[in-house]
Amino acid sequence: MTARSNLIDDAPLTRFHKKLTAYSSGGPFIDGYAIAIIGVAFTTLTPALDMTTGDKGLVAAASLVGIFFGGAVFGYVTDKIGRHIMYIADLAALALFSVLSAFATEVWQLVLLRFLLGAAIGADYPIATSLLAEYVPRRFRGRLLGATFVVWALGAAAAYVVGVSIEGLGADAWRFMLASPAVFAVVTLFLRLGTPESPRWLLSKGRTEEAERAVKKVFGPQYGVADVAEEPAVAKAGYTTVFRSPYLRRTVFVGVFWTAQVIPLFALYSFAPDLLAGMGISGTAAEVFLAALFVIGGVPGLWLVERIGRRALLLWSFGIIAVALAVPGLMPGLPSWVTFAAVCVFALASGGSSFLEVVYPNELFPTEVRATAVGVGTALSRIGAAAATYLMPFALAESRNLPLLIGAVVSVVGLLATLAWGVETRNRSLSDTAAGTERPAEPSGPSLAPTTTN
Repeated sequence: MTARSNLIDDAPLTRFHKKLTAYSSGGPFIDGYAIAIIGVAFTTLTPALDMTTGDKGLVAAASLVGIFFGGAVFGYVTDKIGRHIMYIADLAALALFSVLSAFATEVWQLVLLRFLLGAAIGADYPIATSLLAEYVPRRFRGRLLGATFVVWALGAAAAYVVGVSIEGLGADAWRFMLASPAVFAVVTLFLRLGTPESPRWLLSKGRTEEAERAVKKVFGPQYGVADVAEEPAVAKAGYTTVFRSPYLRRTVFVGVFWTAQVIPLFALYSFAPDLLAGMGISGTAAEVFLAALFVIGGVPGLWLVERIGRRALLLWSFGIIAVALAVPGLMPGLPSWVTFAAVCVFALASGGSSFLEVVYPNELFPTEVRATAVGVGTALSRIGAAAATYLMPFALAESRNLPLLIGAVVSVVGLLATLAWGVETRNRSLSDTAAGTERPAEPSGPSLAPTTTN
């Protein structure tokens, strides 16, 4: 045992933290890729399976319903059996269901397999981000957790590039597109092998000796569990803990703002070609450009999250998105380039703050229910996202502007929820935020420099 304290919260950034961030980014990358690839695949998939508008909505929404299920169930499972085993298992499932999707011959088969794929994706959010949050120092937590989610947009952009490159394979091109997420899943799985279990989780289960070994493996022999900040114990922690005081308001906040962010985001990604066609814009270049804007928007967002804080960044982004989408939504006679510019502003603002979906819940809840909270937030957000994605083809058939107006209204709801319930967690230790208290961020303490960098 050592005299130091708050090792994980106050230690400088090491090579281990950077590698863990990269490995944890695999899930969000595949999520963005899988959501976007279906939009490209519809070009050959629709005639191949003779799909109706309703069929397309079901296939696009199936993965979101699966994410709801995966987040709701496997976040809780992760808190019970540990981060590491789930960190590997869900990637294997993701690869399997991607490959099987390529062999679908009926719409119902594709709906089922996209649902199972979504369940594996939904499981990875609470698994990977909880493990990362419990290792990363507080001064870098928002930035590194956020970086994993900015990769979501990178995955979506990659989907358009891959989709365009294999469209020329003919009528069965969609099969290769839907199987392609398996490649990224297998690569991520092998990279994650050997990652140590979270010492915070091990301590919460009373497994002190294992936690001691995990700390020493990562930070060196001179460190131990005494260097891990103690968190307040949660009596009889379980699935319902996040729905009880003092965490109920935080759960509602996470669910509402997350839903408000993903409704316009997923609807756009799933039907970007159709939306752009309504503006008179054809070709994949515009789709790739929009996907790139989500990535570009994340760059200033990751800088601002540690400068102005989580709450301010969320408020600004909701405000900008609401105005950007409301202008063409309320004025349908505007030139197509104005509408396209508004969607570009939305993409930048969304990319600059969407990563807060994994930052906030990981910081607002204690170790015993941290993965459960992320999973619940994931699940709640997908209810609205799945409904919006299913209804998107019908809204587009009615008017190209209606989806934009709906997105503006939803963003206003997110803005109001943040004003009412948003909590600032910047520069606060997990042991502090886990207590459920509402108080301003505190200045960071002095750095502790470990002698080893893994």
